Amino acid sequence: MDKEYKKAPEILTGKDLDYLKDIFGWNYTSYKFTEDAIQFIDDKEITKVFTECRNFFYENMNTVLNILENGDNFE
Repeated sequence: MDKEYKKAPEILTGKDLDYLKDIFGWNYTSYKFTEDAIQFIDDKEITKVFTECRNFFYENMNTVLNILENGDNFE
């Protein structure tokens, strides 16, 4: 039990998975909101900002999925 690591092991714990689930959920909700709202916005500048936000949330969701897919090779 007194084993000492020079570097933390590269594993995903249950707590990590819970956190990743939360991150994915926040970004998915935000993605869906912006995706749905874009069709109702007439101002081109606001549409541009919402589109950039939507893309940001989409990238974040894919980052989480890549972490889950690649396991410990998520750097």
